[in-house]
Amino acid sequence: MCGLTAIFSYRGAPVDRAELLRIREHMTPRGPDGAGIWFSESGHVGLAHRRLAILDLSEKGAQPMLDPGTGNCIVFNGEIYNYPALRADLEAAGHTFQSHTDTEVLLKLYAVYGQEMVHKLRGMYAFALWDARAKGLFLARDHFGIKPLYYHDDDQTFRVASTVKALLAGGGIQAQPEPAGHVGFYLWGCVPEPYTLHRNLFALPAGHSLWVDQCGPRTPHKYFDIAEELEKAATTKVVCPAAEALKHALRDAVRHHLIADVPVGVFLSSGLDSTTVAALAAEERLSHGGFEERGRGVPPLQAITLGFAEYDNTLADEVPLARKVAAHYGYTHHVGRIDRTDFEEDLSAILDAMDQPSIDGVNTWFVAREATRAGLKVALSGLGGDELLGGYPSYRQIPRLVPRVRPVACIPGLGKALRIVSAPILKYSTSPKYASLFEYGGTYGGAYLLRRGLFMPWELPEFLDGDLVREGWATLQPVLRLDEWTARVKSPYAKVVAMEMGYYMRNMLLRDSDWAGMAHSLEIRVPLVDIALFRAMAPYVAQENPPGKPSLVKVPKRGLPQEVLNRPKTGFSIPVREWAEAQGQTTGQRGLRGWAKYVAFDYKEGECA
Repeated sequence: MCGLTAIFSYRGAPVDRAELLRIREHMTPRGPDGAGIWFSESGHVGLAHRRLAILDLSEKGAQPMLDPGTGNCIVFNGEIYNYPALRADLEAAGHTFQSHTDTEVLLKLYAVYGQEMVHKLRGMYAFALWDARAKGLFLARDHFGIKPLYYHDDDQTFRVASTVKALLAGGGIQAQPEPAGHVGFYLWGCVPEPYTLHRNLFALPAGHSLWVDQCGPRTPHKYFDIAEELEKAATTKVVCPAAEALKHALRDAVRHHLIADVPVGVFLSSGLDSTTVAALAAEERLSHGGFEERGRGVPPLQAITLGFAEYDNTLADEVPLARKVAAHYGYTHHVGRIDRTDFEEDLSAILDAMDQPSIDGVNTWFVAREATRAGLKVALSGLGGDELLGGYPSYRQIPRLVPRVRPVACIPGLGKALRIVSAPILKYSTSPKYASLFEYGGTYGGAYLLRRGLFMPWELPEFLDGDLVREGWATLQPVLRLDEWTARVKSPYAKVVAMEMGYYMRNMLLRDSDWAGMAHSLEIRVPLVDIALFRAMAPYVAQENPPGKPSLVKVPKRGLPQEVLNRPKTGFSIPVREWAEAQGQTTGQRGLRGWAKYVAFDYKEGECA
């Protein structure tokens, strides 16, 4: 896990070294273990890197990394979990290696397969690779968008970095508001990619690559899409029961995510997702999987649990059950207790680390802080289990809602008229969303906006400029685009899977894990968000036969503690959410809506909007 940046001056003067260094140094927490910089002979291309050393801790793993045989140079952020197998194939074909890094494997793969290399990768990654022969810059981002990558182009100079704030800190970009980013934040509580709060500053979409040469950047190329994968999976022949497929695929995913040259810990709550990941990691440790591949010893496993002072000695306290799980599987258990004072003291640092505004991520900030205090550089998270295995109410509610509301919603103008009449009354007694039930609830995209939306579109002119709202909404068209994106996914359940993974998980949960973990120089790995696991489960999801969260119980060889199995699902972010909501009341809005306005105001005051 690292911070990368590249500047390609394809029509202008040579790269400003000072700007490249400013961008790089703004990402120091992402890579405190080392720094590097490289320039092409002409000076029109510069690559720079901050390193968090996870694989091959020697100087041979330093970046930017140059391939002497081709002259190609790469900066890379993330982990390629199948790199040992890829390396073995390349060695069998005659390629030699100087390091034990996945970075060098990427360089060799590109030399052999070019831009098609992305189809061989399993992992979380974002990289920029300079092709010395073709005189172009090749960018790629992983299937689900676990690792971020942002770029800006002004028709003369192309800039790319791991964070938005680092690009702005370079001083070469004149920031102007992007209406789609601002409107998107108020709609969803996060900024939907590919937009940011700034014009011409984009996220490279998940599952995309991008080529930049002397003619400038091309259109991003899509090599993976969740909805398209589910569409194809609907016709795939299923060869074994869903629970059995999940068992094999999830064990394999955890095994691959344990590869490291430093100790790997686990975020442990008392829920099924994190407990299952902890159980499987313990099994792999006992079998020496992933840790002795090059003669390394097996380090002790550590579990990190976040406890809240407000919950001491109450049924809501997850610590006692997490402690039993840790003991059950042989973990060294580290508990971090926080209270509202911790939140208030860290609030300024949290908002500063938050690369794009988000209403979530505060809890991840604190558990990452505790992991770092325990001496960890890598931790596994259970993120992604609810999205893949139907753990949210949306998986039941949306497929029931749409066919019931559709007959009324199809009557032209009726839904809007009902909203205009009912909104002034309902907003004082319940959620304003109910006023839009018949306006949006008749399609899956509209029902998803009702389920996940923070503010309704018609509320936005109350606190955003009307012209900005109109332009932003016209650009986003979220309901239309969601419906078009999932139109060919036949299963209602699979439609919700696509939307939860493609919007909520990608734009909020994964992004929050990145900035909150990297603020503490911690690499957060998500074995439940794994391309091989997703492809193994996609046929069951697409064919209305998903395994479901209860299937996790049968995955570990040594069963989960009975207390975990009988425990009802609870939200991990409380009381963090309550603290944030209370802070947001200063804006005159209650709940998460108030917290969203508070975060947005902080960005405006910081001249980041």
